[in-house]
Amino acid sequence: MKKCDYCGKEITYFEQYCCEECEQKTVEYHLKAERFSKMFLIVNTICVFGIPVGLFLAAFRKYIGLPTASACCIVLGAMLIALPFPTEGMIRKHKLQKAINMSRAFGGAVIALGFAILGLLFVIQ
Repeated sequence: MKKCDYCGKEITYFEQYCCEECEQKTVEYHLKAERFSKMFLIVNTICVFGIPVGLFLAAFRKYIGLPTASACCIVLGAMLIALPFPTEGMIRKHKLQKAINMSRAFGGAVIALGFAILGLLFVIQ
């Protein structure tokens, strides 16, 4: 059986979504992704490169490097929760609803990592 492109419920081969609500949520997701994709890309790039740079700087100046890496993790995690844009592979494999939830969970884990790095600053003193 074919599955709904949003929630993953089984549907007939002649349909794409199980209900109008799933279709509407999918359209809203794609409009949001189109609207915020450039901002997402810019913030994602800055934070993904800022984390290793901050950790590298921590070897020389821990009071500059660790807060930088921590801030990048927290900003990246908050962005992944606010703008959960999973990859096309995730969407194809898990369907849109589950892929969005997985992206938000990953964002929460990245925020926790940011606070762990920040906590490391106080432990090292």
